[in-house]
Amino acid sequence: MTARSVITRFRAYQLGQAGSSFSLFADGRFTLIEARLTDISRPNVDQELKECGKAVIDVLHITGWDQDHCAMADLEEILSGYKPTTVEYPGYPPHSDTAKQCLKIIQSYQTAARNQGRSVTCIAINPDYVKSLKSTEELAYRDVLYHPRYLFDGESNNNSTIKLFRRGCFNVASLGDVEDVNLGAYLRRCKIFKREVDVLLLAHHGADCPTNSKTFLEATQPKIAICSSQHSNQFDHPKPEVRQRLFDLGIPIMTTKTGDVIIRSLAPHSHKFRAVNLIANSTKISSERDFVTRKSHWLSMNADTLRNLYRPGFKGLP
Repeated sequence: MTARSVITRFRAYQLGQAGSSFSLFADGRFTLIEARLTDISRPNVDQELKECGKAVIDVLHITGWDQDHCAMADLEEILSGYKPTTVEYPGYPPHSDTAKQCLKIIQSYQTAARNQGRSVTCIAINPDYVKSLKSTEELAYRDVLYHPRYLFDGESNNNSTIKLFRRGCFNVASLGDVEDVNLGAYLRRCKIFKREVDVLLLAHHGADCPTNSKTFLEATQPKIAICSSQHSNQFDHPKPEVRQRLFDLGIPIMTTKTGDVIIRSLAPHSHKFRAVNLIANSTKISSERDFVTRKSHWLSMNADTLRNLYRPGFKGLP
């Protein structure tokens, strides 16, 4: 397989309050990550859709039921206004009254669409669903779901959905609020994950946890880390310890504290991308960096080398 030309755009939105909101446009598909929408982010989501030549979103991907990832009023507005054809929602049982209501809203959205003759797919990302998917063993432009492989009792953070978005020129890893050390170790052992992450959305908004540890960051070596946090958040995310680890490893970080983060592929949209951190409420740039995608390096290798990397000891078919 050779590198494809895929126009790709990612955006991390400043919300003006606690929470996360991202979008990814790749291969003609627009995905909104997390069901959050505020007066500050709404015009920027609309601008991003316009930039991508889209009127509605294709996929709404929600990593967890906590309100900073899925707020009831925001969810209703996203579903009614942006009309996603696919909703990927948390597969663990809602743990609060508002979370239970959010699940009902999603189910009602699917029913109403069906009654209107529209095709809408709503998927609970649970262990059974993850296990039902075909394994991805080689470089490809196919997304990968890593978790939940199993559910943690009473620990909603660790039941967050982990997904590697691979359809575009650059790959984006979404970790939700996952913190467990064993899940971090599992991801470090996954060949595709540790070799292909370009943009890492820091787990739990940049908290000091095992999935933001030096061991994890050193093993995955993302090109850039992104942190969603409000300007004066009470938890001081990203934590200074996490910032220091990234600095020590030479991994740049951009955050929504100062303004939106926009990452876009550069022509010929096969191996280069540019990340800019905007100044709040403006199009002025605070900082800017250019990168080369990690998978373009692997795709430049010959087939035998790739087989040895992804299937050590493979001797060929009998």
